[in-house]
Amino acid sequence: MLAPEMLRWLAAAAALVALLAAAPAAGFYLPGVAPTDFGKGDLLPVKVNKLTSVKTQLPYSYYSLPFCKPETIVDSAENLGEVLRGDRIENSPYVFQMREPKMCQIVCKMAVGEKEAKELKEKIEDEYRVNMILDNLPLVVPVIRQDKNIAYQGGYHVGVKGQYTGSKEEKYFIHNHLSFIVKFHKDDDSELSRIVGFEVKPYSIKHQLDDKWDGVNTRLSTCDPHANKLVTSSESPQEVEADKEIIFTYDVRFEESEIKWASRWDTYLLMTDDQIHWFSIVNSLMIVLFLSGMVAMIMLRTLYRDISRYNQLETQEEAQEETGWKLVHGDVFRPPTNSDLLCVYVGTGVQFFGMLLVTMIFAVLGFLSPSNRGGLMTAMLLVWVLMGLLAGYASSRLYKMFKGSEWKRITMRTAFLFPGIAFVIFFILNALIWGEKSSGAVPFTTMFALVLLWFGISVPLVFVGSYLGFKKPALEPPVKTNKIPRQIPEQAWYMNPIFTILIGGILPFGAVFIELFFILTSIWLHQFYYIFGFLFLVFVILIITCAEITVVLCYFQLCSEDYMWWWRSYLTSGSSALYLFLYAAFYFFTKLQITKLVSGILYFGYMLLASLAFFVLTGTIGFCACFWFTRLIYSSVKID
Repeated sequence: MLAPEMLRWLAAAAALVALLAAAPAAGFYLPGVAPTDFGKGDLLPVKVNKLTSVKTQLPYSYYSLPFCKPETIVDSAENLGEVLRGDRIENSPYVFQMREPKMCQIVCKMAVGEKEAKELKEKIEDEYRVNMILDNLPLVVPVIRQDKNIAYQGGYHVGVKGQYTGSKEEKYFIHNHLSFIVKFHKDDDSELSRIVGFEVKPYSIKHQLDDKWDGVNTRLSTCDPHANKLVTSSESPQEVEADKEIIFTYDVRFEESEIKWASRWDTYLLMTDDQIHWFSIVNSLMIVLFLSGMVAMIMLRTLYRDISRYNQLETQEEAQEETGWKLVHGDVFRPPTNSDLLCVYVGTGVQFFGMLLVTMIFAVLGFLSPSNRGGLMTAMLLVWVLMGLLAGYASSRLYKMFKGSEWKRITMRTAFLFPGIAFVIFFILNALIWGEKSSGAVPFTTMFALVLLWFGISVPLVFVGSYLGFKKPALEPPVKTNKIPRQIPEQAWYMNPIFTILIGGILPFGAVFIELFFILTSIWLHQFYYIFGFLFLVFVILIITCAEITVVLCYFQLCSEDYMWWWRSYLTSGSSALYLFLYAAFYFFTKLQITKLVSGILYFGYMLLASLAFFVLTGTIGFCACFWFTRLIYSSVKID
């Protein structure tokens, strides 16, 4: 049967990916996995990352704004996932020395022209945040919440909007003084330390010179460690004005911490809403138990009684008097209309299923930690490419069962249909990002790498899988198919295809929608998502829910003597993607503050792509369950 074979191939592919991932393990370590020890006075280079905003979803390079620059800007090596996320990691003029505090250090003085002032005001208006990295730890701003607990926000705002006392006119103020706190854990047996925290408090301060400008050695009257004059508030803020100069300064102090290096990411990954996740799991389990009860009732009571009764019939007259699912045995395995397209969709769905399963297993085992930036996306792309083998195998096996003979044509469609749609949508969205001059635009070289992965690895693997699948003997249905199709009787209103398909998608969506909220929040509000244990449980529940709701509705359909189950079984669970897209629209209007047209198009474009992927995945799960179910019940009855 198709399903057990798929599982065997999936296990083999997972083993292959595990070997590929483990092979170079002796040669390198994942960023953030091996600790770095620093002695007192060792240099700590601070790196800058992209500017991000939840209002526009368009990242920009740090040096696109008039910030202080080092003598030479050096790009850090970025993996495929980082480039696709829009990360642009570069060196900065901020250089610390381990456990040696600095006060009122001048970085530079920048002249702000009309163009630069306009860009700064736009970024402050859109609430852009500056992201920095120290020893692979992202910069955070501590914020005291209403319940007196401290929450951490990634990066600090470029600036703020405000009004002078007694004035109603809104002005723009830049954060030009940064008060850094580096937390370290000291080794008990040596002078070496490890960095376990990187925080900042930004201030806007209009610096005044004590004397004439003398570069970084200039004395400031507003910030002078010699006179014990430190920046602790923004009482006289630095306004963003054209043809004015801004002096950038910073402090850095070091705090010893009890947090050990292995636990330093807990601050970023601390989930304050564990109860909601458990509620999500319990809610989903209740749906599964309800459906399992229905399936058990059908399989154990109704089906067992039906099969026993059919097998005990002695005369043809008695058989003709019977009604229900047995009567359509001569048509139930008749190939559906557009069977080629169904084969392509099932093959693509198997590819998605394999990708998600393997990636999630690696994520649960801790290989795809947020400290390895871009690792999750890189892994998903590589596993997707390798799973082309399963896509070709599944589509060709089904195609051969439908008596198809042109295996090369079905292979081409499997290799190019969904990836082609995804690439076109991605290319259009990338053109929009490029038009906005955002660093989120994928460079031509990366586009070429993606096409190379697609044509150079994925397509050949689809052909190999298809060839292997087509060489195997065709799956034979357990009953013969009549030459003349049986007429389908008029159906009750509640068995209308559109009604049952729309009803069938509600429960699979209901099993995942709470977790979906956290996934959308992590993607569009730039938060860390690291609860892959919960996600794996929800994924298993989704598989069971899709399978069971499709089997239940398929049984009711066959009992109504409607044997057109092929496409309906796919669409029943696949319709949950429609609810996912509607929920994404609801999330957009209730949780996000996106105002730009381009940003809105980006959101709905990417969510349309995600919904299409979800449709293919859930549809394939439902179809495979229904395929197994129909073969099981029709192979259990004696048919003359």
